[in-house]
Amino acid sequence: MTTQQPRRRAEIFAAAEADDFRFSTSATADERTLLVDILGAQRATLEMKCAGLTGELARRSVEPSTLSLLGLVRHLADMERRWFRRVLARQDAPALFSSEACPDGDFDGASADPAVIAEAWRAWRAEVAFSDGFVADAPGLDLAGEDPWRGPVSLRWVLIHMVEEYARHNGHADLLRERIDGAIGV
Repeated sequence: MTTQQPRRRAEIFAAAEADDFRFSTSATADERTLLVDILGAQRATLEMKCAGLTGELARRSVEPSTLSLLGLVRHLADMERRWFRRVLARQDAPALFSSEACPDGDFDGASADPAVIAEAWRAWRAEVAFSDGFVADAPGLDLAGEDPWRGPVSLRWVLIHMVEEYARHNGHADLLRERIDGAIGV
């Protein structure tokens, strides 16, 4: 009889651990570096949770929820767009996947259609690239924008909020990925 060794939930990507750059930033780096790198790590975690999947990305968690990995990608594209383009850069940039008429369009519209999946990743990557460029060009973390919900917000607050947004949704992604193929981990 073979006994199975106890497993840690963090073993999904064990082969990639040696190359895992997500947590390589010095814990004593300056504030801007820490915020940017931790947000980058959260973004990379989302991509890692979705790696190797196609139509399965649209698989829903449990009824009646419309939560899916693809919905998370679409939602986070909208959040990047909202906070960096609309609030901080003051661009006229409506949400890509949700609207007043369909506030949950980011999740409700997530389908296994390859074109829908490709558009979600294209949009997410474009918004991340804009955000990264905006942050790199910003004169400092005190740069502020005006949000109808929060009032004045600084770049510092937006970066912290985005880390929180990704971290919360990456927890959802953990469970969604496990439901799809049993994969567990970091």
